[in-house]
Amino acid sequence: MSRRTFVVGGLSVALAGCTSQTMESWTAYAPVSGEVAPQYRRQRVRYETREKPGTIIVDTSERFLYVVEEGGMATRYGVGVGRAGFSWSGRATVGRKAQWPTWTPPPNMIKRQPELKKYAAGMPGGPDNPLGARALYLYRGGRDTLYRLHGTNQPSSIGQAMSSGCIRMLNADVEHLYDRTPVGTPVVVKV
Repeated sequence: MSRRTFVVGGLSVALAGCTSQTMESWTAYAPVSGEVAPQYRRQRVRYETREKPGTIIVDTSERFLYVVEEGGMATRYGVGVGRAGFSWSGRATVGRKAQWPTWTPPPNMIKRQPELKKYAAGMPGGPDNPLGARALYLYRGGRDTLYRLHGTNQPSSIGQAMSSGCIRMLNADVEHLYDRTPVGTPVVVKV
């Protein structure tokens, strides 16, 4: 082996660590794989709709969120939805977005769960915060609906109906959605 071959080969190996790799969807779930059923993991699927590409559609009965793409395709995410009496449906838009958002329980939630009063002024973002790593705030008619698409610190809630009406996602999934969703994106929530 010549010195030139050795040097070029060595540089190739050294520089291989500098390349960026696309994270496959299954690697994002390594820490929670036992807590989330495989059908609720993020994937591209065929999805026919009349909604425009970029629109977010939440199917609460199936526990999936779809981001509509061109050509009859969508990215599908598993979600947790509102428990009985707390679900909602309709149209909204993403009015704002936040990374590691502050969580403030609404007054009605504090009435139902008085132990949450200590968070009436807000709980700072972080791993213990129920909104998880990201939140997309849903607005209707320019006003905050108080409903969110957000992460969760309870991965086992994905696929379940147990929230107070918000749409929960795995933190890896809400980060993926957050990065691809501009403010103003239409959202359709259907039963």
